[in-house]
Amino acid sequence: MNDRALLRRLLRLDRAERFSAIARLPPDQRRWVAYHWRLWARGEQLAPSGDWRTWLICAGRGFGKTRAGAEWVRAVARRNPGARIALVAGSLAEARAVMVEGESGLLACCPPERRPLFEPSLRRLTFANGAQAFLYSAAEPESLRGPQHSHAWCDEIGKWENAHGRALRAWDNLAMGLRLGEAPRCVATTTPRQVPLVQRLLADGGGAAVTRGSTYDNAAFLPTRFVRAMHAQFGRSLLGRQELGGELIAEIQGALWSRALLESCREHGARADATRTVIGVDPPASAEGDACGIVVCALGADGIGRVLADCSARKPTPEHWARAVANAARVWRADRVVAEANQGGEMVRSVLRAADIALPLKLVHASRGKVARAEPVAALYEAGRVRHAGQFPELEDQLCGLMAGGDYEGPGRSPDRADALVWAMTELLLTVKRVPRVWRF
Repeated sequence: MNDRALLRRLLRLDRAERFSAIARLPPDQRRWVAYHWRLWARGEQLAPSGDWRTWLICAGRGFGKTRAGAEWVRAVARRNPGARIALVAGSLAEARAVMVEGESGLLACCPPERRPLFEPSLRRLTFANGAQAFLYSAAEPESLRGPQHSHAWCDEIGKWENAHGRALRAWDNLAMGLRLGEAPRCVATTTPRQVPLVQRLLADGGGAAVTRGSTYDNAAFLPTRFVRAMHAQFGRSLLGRQELGGELIAEIQGALWSRALLESCREHGARADATRTVIGVDPPASAEGDACGIVVCALGADGIGRVLADCSARKPTPEHWARAVANAARVWRADRVVAEANQGGEMVRSVLRAADIALPLKLVHASRGKVARAEPVAALYEAGRVRHAGQFPELEDQLCGLMAGGDYEGPGRSPDRADALVWAMTELLLTVKRVPRVWRF
């Protein structure tokens, strides 16, 4: 049986029968069919039919988004010798490491004898038939102003830097240059997040073809232990629903923080040196408490407060969370540890001193509820005086559950991480610093 006849026969089988038939093939034929994507892909990983301009794959981690994007680019290049394809990621390093050289990237998807020539210095891949693909960073929107393309693959658009509207500007510049050929098209792959670009594409009335899915859709090709561990750890939590289930978590009306606000505060790359580092601590109310909130924040030389790390400990013993605080203080060279002492009083001081006698500790007593304390800090975010130096999903979920008026709508029973952040930012940006003065009588 020749190769084409074998391919047609395998495609007529259902997936279980097909994989069984492939396992029985001689080694040389198994190597040949390994690079025929249609034999392995699930239906939702193949480009939809119809006259679409943008195909958005918005699904959980491990769904196979990167492989679907890379195989789509490979098919475009194979059919169109004149194709000029843009490969856009959050940074050039990510474009290279994930889209080109990654385990599911373009080089891995192509048979060794048909791999494109990759020239990192030129940020260019050249296929044997003349088709070319070029790497771009969404953090540099102006680099997409001018170049023309026939096709594009944009990876993880939900995590593109959104400060000053960079993500939207990068997308718009790309779209304006997507004008070569008869039917320019773009594939965007992402884990769902409440950011303006993803919201815009999902709201596009009929202009974008959308594929949704979860991690579990691809369970047959993921390690069983990984799937079980992710389900056990995250289950139906907000983080699990978003990152694994592929849900776009809606904003809660009336929340002090919105996800769009947090995304606008996201900071990537270089930042100002820290002039003061503070760790906020919200100890659990009892030994059976959910978590101890431990959040590292710093004040930069530019006057901006930054969230640097979430070191919170889940269901810890007093000794465990005290050690976690001491370790965070040592690693981040904290100038101050601010710990709430309403639940435990001097016990909090004793436990922390036992972990590190030299800990620069300040105990605070809350006279208002958690939400009331959080409102001035939320105002700092609105004023652009706070940045997040990275992504802190569990902390940010709690911030988005704090409601104006005094309620907390989850996740969890208590916003321990959020409260720790509030204590740290209050110390950095809202505490009046008293300066000694000399009075003349």
